[in-house]
Amino acid sequence: MRTFAVLLACAAPAAAQDFQIGLPIDCVLGETCYIQNYVDRDPSEAASDFQCGSLSYDTHKGTDFGLPSLAAMESGVDVLASAAGTVRGVRSDMRDVIYTSDLAGEINGRDCGNGVVIAHEDGWETQYCHMKEGSVTVLSGDHVEAGDVLGEVGLSGRTQFPHVHISVRRNGAVVDPFAPNGQITCGEPPSETLWAQPIATPEGGILDIGFSNSVPEYTTIKSGTASVQTLTHNAPIVLWAFAFGARVGDTVTISFDGPDGPLFQTDDVLDRQQALFMRAGGLNPPDAGWSVGTYTGLVIHARDGVVLDRQSTTISLH
Repeated sequence: MRTFAVLLACAAPAAAQDFQIGLPIDCVLGETCYIQNYVDRDPSEAASDFQCGSLSYDTHKGTDFGLPSLAAMESGVDVLASAAGTVRGVRSDMRDVIYTSDLAGEINGRDCGNGVVIAHEDGWETQYCHMKEGSVTVLSGDHVEAGDVLGEVGLSGRTQFPHVHISVRRNGAVVDPFAPNGQITCGEPPSETLWAQPIATPEGGILDIGFSNSVPEYTTIKSGTASVQTLTHNAPIVLWAFAFGARVGDTVTISFDGPDGPLFQTDDVLDRQQALFMRAGGLNPPDAGWSVGTYTGLVIHARDGVVLDRQSTTISLH
């Protein structure tokens, strides 16, 4: 097994037992939220996460807990203090908007967007970024306990998807909460982390799937509005998938069955690495139209023959 031991260029090793943190977001990890990016462990211009994987980008200094859609963000998801401490700074007046290069002047170095910085004991500090405009509920100088609400997940600052980015620092140096001692072994979980409870860290997976009458636009999938509620007798049936962590060679299998048995299956081999991606497949209606009944869709994301994730859904045609 290949061993990979490297320290972040700006970080120093930190003993995990010195400090522990909880989730910075009120969600069910793997169901209503997911981890999109980790701390970049590679000191070169390349990027690598603590699992020697690709869920990071050059100089990324935190962990991104993402929501599956803008609709989930609009419904309101709380950002939580990961540990007790004193609020050192806040910002809450930046608008929620997907970042594009023409917003660089508006961001003007405030890449974190709306956020909170908390000082903890013994030189530890946590920072929470990209919170919803006007949602921050604490003030500088406030004392907070672990689990206290700081605000809501948003889309402010330099970001293209709704999430809370948490950075952990000690004496100003970035610390990866998944490998605080600076050493990792590829393919094996670290022996120590800063997390108070174990956290599953899949290297890719499915965020959402749904049926539609046509291949949906990517923007509607990201917004959470791509699915139809019922199928139509004489319209196409399309099953779409929204997923994360694509690598070259991954396979996404899309299939659906109808009242009379299997109807469709495609195995799409991915040809590029992508942080977020969509796939879709479907059929035009037969001359007599679709049969009345229940249709079941299944999407499987696999890598090297191993299933990373699978998700199913059902829909009716009356």
